[in-house]
Amino acid sequence: MKKTAVFPGTFDPITLGHADIVQRATGIFDEVVVAVGKNSKKQNLFPLEQRMQWILELFKDYPGIRVESYEELTVAFCRKVGASYIIRGLRSSGDFEYEAHLAQVNRKLDSGIETIFLITSPELNNISSTVVRDIIVYGGDYTPFVPSVVRP
Repeated sequence: MKKTAVFPGTFDPITLGHADIVQRATGIFDEVVVAVGKNSKKQNLFPLEQRMQWILELFKDYPGIRVESYEELTVAFCRKVGASYIIRGLRSSGDFEYEAHLAQVNRKLDSGIETIFLITSPELNNISSTVVRDIIVYGGDYTPFVPSVVRP
């Protein structure tokens, strides 16, 4: 049976940390769906189309990676694409507390979908989209934190 996982996020923008998690997940799952979602709590800096284009370009040579957008509960999206797993990246214990809560809620919503946590590589654990957006907004050099497809 094909193992499909969803890696959900807003990816505003995609960072080297996100890319690391996706690439590592391809060694575990047959297919990884990078699900670019709309988060009602976040004001996006980049339009959905731009974020999706960056991810498509970044992973164009990875046949096991698919990129889709969604505007529903993550577990509903997982059911729609036939995924039994949700991938979440962890940078710190603070991330774990938040992500564990989400995983428990998702498990309650659909016990057939399992959340898998991947620890961010140590050299990338200080990178977040929030920090990168702040650097961009205030005119700083954000290029060390994002893949080349996001750089000007």
